[in-house]
Amino acid sequence: MSSSNNTDVDFEPTGDNAVDNEIRKWLLWDKNEKTRLEIKALVDEKNIPELKRLLLHRMEFGTAGLRTRMGPGNSQMNDLTMIQTTQGLAKYLKASLPTVSSKGVVIGFDGRHNSYKWSRIVGTIFVNERIPVYLFSRLCPTPYVAYGVRAFDADCGIMITASHNPKEDNGYKVYWNNGAQIVSPHDKGISQAIDESLEPLASSWDVSSLERLSSLVKDPMEETLKRYNADVLSLCYLREKNAECPVRLTYTAMHGVGYEFAVRAMKEFGFLDPIPVLEQVQPDPDFPTVKYPNPEEGEGALKLAMETADRNKSKVILANDPDADRLAVAEKIDSGWRVFTGNEIGAFLGWWCFTAWRQKNPSVNLSDVYMLASTVSSKILEAFARKEGFNFIETLTGFKWMGNEADRLLKEGKYVLFAFEEAIGYMCGSKVLDKDGVSAAAAVGELVNHLYSSGTTLSKQLEVIYQTYGYHMSSNSYFKCYDADTIKAMFERLRNYDGEGKYPSKCGDYAIAHVRDLTVGYDSETIDKKPKLPCSKSSQMITFKFENGCVATLRTSGTEPKIKYYAEHRPDPEHGLDYGQVKEQLNGIVESIAKYFYSPDVFPKILPRDT
Repeated sequence: MSSSNNTDVDFEPTGDNAVDNEIRKWLLWDKNEKTRLEIKALVDEKNIPELKRLLLHRMEFGTAGLRTRMGPGNSQMNDLTMIQTTQGLAKYLKASLPTVSSKGVVIGFDGRHNSYKWSRIVGTIFVNERIPVYLFSRLCPTPYVAYGVRAFDADCGIMITASHNPKEDNGYKVYWNNGAQIVSPHDKGISQAIDESLEPLASSWDVSSLERLSSLVKDPMEETLKRYNADVLSLCYLREKNAECPVRLTYTAMHGVGYEFAVRAMKEFGFLDPIPVLEQVQPDPDFPTVKYPNPEEGEGALKLAMETADRNKSKVILANDPDADRLAVAEKIDSGWRVFTGNEIGAFLGWWCFTAWRQKNPSVNLSDVYMLASTVSSKILEAFARKEGFNFIETLTGFKWMGNEADRLLKEGKYVLFAFEEAIGYMCGSKVLDKDGVSAAAAVGELVNHLYSSGTTLSKQLEVIYQTYGYHMSSNSYFKCYDADTIKAMFERLRNYDGEGKYPSKCGDYAIAHVRDLTVGYDSETIDKKPKLPCSKSSQMITFKFENGCVATLRTSGTEPKIKYYAEHRPDPEHGLDYGQVKEQLNGIVESIAKYFYSPDVFPKILPRDT
């Protein structure tokens, strides 16, 4: 056995200097016996490919923070990478926001494996830096951390969660001092600070600091519960009538944290407790009843909720994802259960947020009123704004953009009523500057009461909305691809579709009027050919505007091996198309995109969603 210089770490060198250097550091630095021994076992087995995968590629800290598989090595979530990340974040905060030493940080965690332990490690590192922490004593929804940053005037929020990812994953989400997710350049600054803070301090492993420095530690749970639920009442308009709602609501937490908090918010609204999906209301990090703990997956994920609702003659299902920042909605119709798309929920929830708010605020100048949606989401809010007289803003994909834009508007004295993203994320009002499935559940419950008490339903109201503001019919899905080179080649082919450096002029039989490419910074529709939205070379995103009114965006996912597409057909009402015709055209375009743009015959590593 050989020994590394100046250390007491012994291991048999692999012969690869880069790998040996990382092995030496890992065995020296990692104090978690399990992950340390897992790396040591790979060394003993001489499993060089796996050691390279785990040690030579560090997780990239971005605006979404971190989210990946738990396990040993620099490329995965574990005690050591959690310490390194937090040491870097603390360093960056002290340099960027010196007030953090008095204002502190908010730290929350969900019900996943290791979330509690890692929240304590994070808290330990901050108190060792003499930075106060608002450390939740028990699991909480992600929106509680976003809310807590503003409520307690903290300088940062950290949530340990992987949201709706598989059970093997966990993550690290960061909010800035405005309560919105971080945007550039903070991600780059934090990433650099992490790289400069890789060697763990001995004190970072000692969570007893939380007791020894207890004057720096506060549990914000009860205060957050009280203040959040008082503030959420700003979204309530029918409190005295909600107990008489003619429809009993069914609720599932998808094995996550949402049940207690959603029920509490709904009680504040005056509702009776919803019917719980008993198999799924308690937090369980193994998510035993679902393949993917993501209500966005539709009927498969909501099977138990539908069975529970049917047994209790309930006509509406509300479903939070595991960290309760997203909301799915389903309604019983004559043909069975209708699971609404994220865009459909955005349509009726946005309509309700404006309609109810306007009734109580008839004199507010609508030039000061705003709604927001991301570029890949339905533009139904834009149609609302155009007809009703308020403002609509389109942002890049991700609530980090909408949250920061909402913060800017609020500072200018504007009203932000609603923001949404098609991936079932909704921000009702402006008390939480991020998606919030808890307040959204209460708001949808009240809309259900309003509609069913009036003799109508969510589905019927959605049709009324489309007849009033124009059809906005969407089809969103994805293909899988685990090969980065293939993904890059696919997008480069779209930029050189005819071999002459031009984008495609049609997709199958459907003519394309304009193309916007936010990766390279091109927009054929603007005078200077430059997009109005910010561009990023680090991700792929191309939007095609068809001559018939359909708009389709293809983009890569920042957290999953997916190439997503978002297609919305919004023909001019003057065309006189009915529902069936709009749907037929949309389906034709989506089929053409799959065939001609994804081109699985050209790129066999691009796989259908269900593969």
